[in-house]
Amino acid sequence: MASFDIVSQIDMQEVKNAVDQANREIQTRFDFKATSSSIELNEDKLHLESSTEDRLKALVQVLEEKLVKRKVSLKSLERSKVEQGSKGSAKQDITIKAGISQDVAKELNKFIKSLNLKGLSSQTQGDQIRVSSKKRDDLQQVMNSIKEKDFNIPLQFVNFRD
Repeated sequence: MASFDIVSQIDMQEVKNAVDQANREIQTRFDFKATSSSIELNEDKLHLESSTEDRLKALVQVLEEKLVKRKVSLKSLERSKVEQGSKGSAKQDITIKAGISQDVAKELNKFIKSLNLKGLSSQTQGDQIRVSSKKRDDLQQVMNSIKEKDFNIPLQFVNFRD
């Protein structure tokens, strides 16, 4: 019986590298001089701070460019509301989401079952989904169908076994 797992993982080392690169770029760019802009990474949260809301938006853009270059999906970022600080400064927290939530897992299972492929089964196992079938072609069809539909989280296919 062939099978594979659907997971949603983030390479935190790449996130850390992207934050370091963004901080270095902020130090050298003219438009960020004397704005006290910074990006801090704490486990699975990013804390962004700048002197104005306009500079904060530019800071987010720099960070996103660095994340995309390092192949970290922007779908894994969940932005909070921009908070106003003292003297017109602005702050924002960005949460890094990893793993498949129960709601998305139910939606994925329902989608896989709606493909109506004979002998295909899927079950949730913690924060991943195992899909199994007798036919390898059915599994490849499931992968392609999932890639075409957007579930608003980055999905990877791992542990493909024949």
